[in-house]
Amino acid sequence: MAKNNRYRRIAQYKQPEALRERFTELGFELPCDDQIQSAIDGSPLAMPVDIGGFAVGNRWCIHPMEGWDANTDGSPTDRTLRRWRNFGLSGAKLIWGGEAAAVQPDGRANPHQTMAVAQNSTGIKALLDELLTAHQEKFGTTKDLLVGLQLTHSGRFCRPNSKLLEPRIAYHHPLLDAKFGVDPEDTSIVWTDDQLEELVQSYVHAAKLAQRAGYKFVDVKCCHGYLLHEFLSARIRPGRFGGNYEGRTRLLKTIIEQIQQQCPGLMVLVRLSFFDAPPFVTSQDVGVPMDFERWLPYQFGFGCREENPLELDLTEPIRLVTELRDMGVAAVNLSCASPYYNPHFMRPASFPPSDGYLPPEDPLVGVFRQIDAVRQCKQAVPGIPLVGTGYTYLQDYLPHVAQAVVRQGWVDIVGLGRMVLSYWNLPADTLEQGVMHRKVICRTFSDCTTAPRNGMISGCFPLDPYYKQTEEAGRLKGLKRTST
Repeated sequence: MAKNNRYRRIAQYKQPEALRERFTELGFELPCDDQIQSAIDGSPLAMPVDIGGFAVGNRWCIHPMEGWDANTDGSPTDRTLRRWRNFGLSGAKLIWGGEAAAVQPDGRANPHQTMAVAQNSTGIKALLDELLTAHQEKFGTTKDLLVGLQLTHSGRFCRPNSKLLEPRIAYHHPLLDAKFGVDPEDTSIVWTDDQLEELVQSYVHAAKLAQRAGYKFVDVKCCHGYLLHEFLSARIRPGRFGGNYEGRTRLLKTIIEQIQQQCPGLMVLVRLSFFDAPPFVTSQDVGVPMDFERWLPYQFGFGCREENPLELDLTEPIRLVTELRDMGVAAVNLSCASPYYNPHFMRPASFPPSDGYLPPEDPLVGVFRQIDAVRQCKQAVPGIPLVGTGYTYLQDYLPHVAQAVVRQGWVDIVGLGRMVLSYWNLPADTLEQGVMHRKVICRTFSDCTTAPRNGMISGCFPLDPYYKQTEEAGRLKGLKRTST
């Protein structure tokens, strides 16, 4: 993948003021403090927050991530356990799922994905125990630590047996079918309504498993192009689970209702792609969207305008979050788009993954797009805690922006994803000492995505010594040399 020199690197902004000036040049205002505040200094990130009646100890959250490193039966390996141990050591008091756990073997995004199925009940509990033990040893208590398990079916992006896609789709999307080589005439891979009723029960069984293992909540994953997210745009699908808004949101709501009924005392949370965009072309060049003009008005997105799907329309997403609140969903984690087909929306980065493209905008624009969308949702839907996404690209200035937006009420909790693969102690360092250690800050090299796209484990190969010395690190370097 070609290197990108079009935009100034974050490390080149020597002071917060310089970054604020860049925000202004780009046409937006994003709060950014001059100093990192520790808990003693009154950091807004140190304040507890109520989620479903549970007092979460601070405003840092760890997002769920797939490591491509479980055993083929879904049970954890030492690498999986190490990642969860690091989450426990992080100092974040909300662990949002920890891992994307498939509710059925056919729903895995890779053959080494964790599974929330009966034969892996011991493994699911081992992950939680590893995290809780690490947190207890470092911080002395787990009473203010809220940990859940993310439940998922990968839908269009299922790879349960090999690198080859084995898609199970909500409907035939003309652009995504073309991008990923799906036969647009193949009806066998489209879920029937009866099959979806069975899938609902798989989610319920997985939730029961998580509850018995000791998790306080489950996250019903509805983001990033996976199955439940795809249903939100299923306007051309006939039947109960498609067509109008009520039909497109029915599967998600049915799963939530069934878990609530059959798992009393277990909180249900939702990670949601709050808006979408058309798929982009994989290339060595600056990213461009696939030709969507012939498909206008665009019927294949959620949270984007039919007349121009590159622009947001948050009407339906805000309606959905409102309804989730009224259903008793305890919190919503707002992400966007998909890492498979428009990664610059979801994961702003200077260095794209191998199946991506050079960023078509300053990645700071993508950061603001996500943070501001959460702000709009926060204003429109009071009474439900919201977790924000998209902060990693801010790098050295992540806590400066995070504490500022929490203080100003743009978001309740700030989530960390790929950042904690290299710098899992960030929450503790900022709250306890008011510092960041620059040598372990994620610089968005995207190796943690490029590796699994090529059948390897995921991790921070450039900065984490554990991964730097692996055989996969050498293979990854060779892959990157041949692709430039």
